Amino acid sequence: MSSPTVTPPAPDGNSFLVQTVSLLSSVASYLRLPAIATTGVAAILTGLLYFKQKALIYPSHMPPGSRTDIPRPSFYRIKDYEELIIPTKDGEKLSAFYIRGPKGGPNSKVTVIMFHGNAGNIGHRLPIARMLLQAVGCNVFMLEYRGYGISTGTPDEAGLNIDAQTALDYLRDRAETRDHKYLVYGQSLGGAVSVKLVSKNQGRGDIVGLILENTFLSMRKLIPSIIPPARFLAALCHQVWATDTLIGNVKVPTLFLSGLQDEIVPPTHMKQLYDLSNAPVKIWHPLPNGDHNSSVLEEGYFEGIAEFIQRVAPGTPETEDKEDIRPISYPVPNSLLWLARKTSS
Repeated sequence: MSSPTVTPPAPDGNSFLVQTVSLLSSVASYLRLPAIATTGVAAILTGLLYFKQKALIYPSHMPPGSRTDIPRPSFYRIKDYEELIIPTKDGEKLSAFYIRGPKGGPNSKVTVIMFHGNAGNIGHRLPIARMLLQAVGCNVFMLEYRGYGISTGTPDEAGLNIDAQTALDYLRDRAETRDHKYLVYGQSLGGAVSVKLVSKNQGRGDIVGLILENTFLSMRKLIPSIIPPARFLAALCHQVWATDTLIGNVKVPTLFLSGLQDEIVPPTHMKQLYDLSNAPVKIWHPLPNGDHNSSVLEEGYFEGIAEFIQRVAPGTPETEDKEDIRPISYPVPNSLLWLARKTSS
């Protein structure tokens, strides 16, 4: 796995987060090109919808270098972690990070399983994992989809669903995590992956919550927003990701984080998913100024996650190594937007 070629910045979790948002926002501009293109160019792109749709839906090479340059947790001053290679049932090898929260903390037996959006790699989301460590004190498992980062294979809907199942099975079988409570957290495409995974695996009772951020109803229903001239050909999209047909089957508490300025996924998609949900507890958490990638910078983002986890997985400290247990607090940033402005000023 390649290390970053740049010098690590000062250990400021919020500056890390701002850099991540800036990087991923450049990808958002790439994804919006079809929507602002001339009708002629868009017509060509419409022809690509069927034949090259996997390349359009899964731009794993974006931003440039995403397949080779994967930041490690140590780059972000995360110390207690493992780099893993996990085999799938169909012969692929997936890279992953398992990051441990503070030992002996109230959420030391809670693991958040992260599924990222359709571009970049798990290293680009490490600032988010770092903020979860700070805000919640849980463990974080970050899986790299096939065809992303250094994972082998080619991404498609069936394959990503296998990858997600592989991640959950790995944690359920691993001695350290088999008795953990799991929260599945998906951003954008990762939300579609998460809903599918939870709907199939919630029966055991170890999945205690689902967190969705800026997720779409289905790929076919998203196409008119991304490529307007292709709206009449949306049925040709064979990467369906029909989250709207699955969300009603989810029976675990669900948190909906919706950036109301999302320029990729219309916020109405998230609101409809919320309305379709039959979860015993469902929480609508709007982020008024958040767009598709900057929602994590919005005030209340990590507070909302921390409060949700406390509600659905109220933790108690481990008691095995009492000499290692110390009073631990997990401060939640009051305003990440304010901190972002301070960092960039």
